[in-house]
Amino acid sequence: MAIVLLVAQVLGVLSSLHALMSVRTAQGTIAWIVSLNALPIVAVPAYWVFGRSKFAGYVIRRQSRDLAADPHARAVAERLAPLVPEFAREPGVALAGQRLARLPYLGGNEVELLIDGEATFRSLLAGIERARKHVLVQFYIVHDDALGRELRDRLVAKAREGVAVRFLYDEVGSDFSRAYRNSLAAAGVQVTPFGTTRGFGNRFQINFRNHRKIVVVDGAEGWVGGHNVGDEYLGRDPKVGPWRDTHLRIAGPAVLGLQLSFLEDWSWASDQLLFDDLAWPSDSRGDSTVLVLPSGPADRLETASLMYQQAIQNAERRIWIASPYFVPDSGALGALYLSALRGVDVRILIPDHSDSRLVDAAAESFIDPLVASGIRVYRYQGGFLHSKHFVVDDNAAAVSTANFDNRSFRLNFEITAIVVDHGFAAEVAAMFERDLANSHEVTRKELAARSFGRRAFSRAALLLSPVL
Repeated sequence: MAIVLLVAQVLGVLSSLHALMSVRTAQGTIAWIVSLNALPIVAVPAYWVFGRSKFAGYVIRRQSRDLAADPHARAVAERLAPLVPEFAREPGVALAGQRLARLPYLGGNEVELLIDGEATFRSLLAGIERARKHVLVQFYIVHDDALGRELRDRLVAKAREGVAVRFLYDEVGSDFSRAYRNSLAAAGVQVTPFGTTRGFGNRFQINFRNHRKIVVVDGAEGWVGGHNVGDEYLGRDPKVGPWRDTHLRIAGPAVLGLQLSFLEDWSWASDQLLFDDLAWPSDSRGDSTVLVLPSGPADRLETASLMYQQAIQNAERRIWIASPYFVPDSGALGALYLSALRGVDVRILIPDHSDSRLVDAAAESFIDPLVASGIRVYRYQGGFLHSKHFVVDDNAAAVSTANFDNRSFRLNFEITAIVVDHGFAAEVAAMFERDLANSHEVTRKELAARSFGRRAFSRAALLLSPVL
């Protein structure tokens, strides 16, 4: 026993040095160092599972093939330069977003807002039917249920027609059977899990997730948004009830960003470099300008948090945000407060109840001071709100896989499509207003009426906010 304690203490000291050099905040560093030295038997395994916010293996792979220095990136810049709008060529807000995305805003796109599961999967499955060359499919959750089998059957049929089909899924989020995977593989579909634990140095990284939802057909059409593949996303699960979600279809040059994100993830997951297979998107298809912004724990900066902060800080009239999980970091919170102080109409839409009691409790700790500061918070009553979208003023809106929480800000691989288009922004705002009509606005009176036990549980849940 003495030897075990000695080994644990040594590991605690070594882990403390790692925490000192890598943990993001001073508070977090102090907490980990104290825990690792005071109770190393518990804290050491906890640290190596939950303590890291950078996905080291993916960072190394990206450094070995950095798209910013890659000939394909140069080809993208040269070939698509005429499609970069004038506002994106000047220093300012657009430049910051493009540097985060490592891609430019691209004009000439057709965009279609897809509200809820029926519209989303009708569009997505019809798009797959149109495929003639290749289909890229990536989801966080894929279930072996009616919807999951319908997607499988469509992909199998396409593969048998000679279409190149690649299927990427998160190994933690998805739960389909081996028979499901084998039936895809037998038809010629390339199936690969996104394994965050691949490689010796990554084997304890079970806290990271690939939360992206991407489908690309022939490099010409792409889909991105909040829907995963499961019957509950069509409202068929009586335990969950009606499912409120949003997806986006893009046709045009910006689909290239979805492809590049998928191929980089595929490179990590399969050790296959497929950038030579990049399908150049078709010419101008519409009037919308789109920035595709991937984010994740391999980024040098906390891209998703900075994206939200930029949108909030640059709003002049309104910033409306919908998210199923609301556990923001200090930067995003500060941006919300400052926008409210500037007189911006700040509204936050969250579900009345999410699928996590801990997340709901932690969110309450943030809601109280927000409401006191004049920010309007609404709880959606029409089912489970899983949509992640925002609208800025009258000219821009976004559909995302990223929640307004710490997990999406720094632990998940996410992707967001920001659309600069007055008509699209109006469409998203109208959707938001319909959701508000099915919502209850949180008041200071009801927050003050909460019991001591509920408030204490909320504060306790807040301690876990870095990993929620």
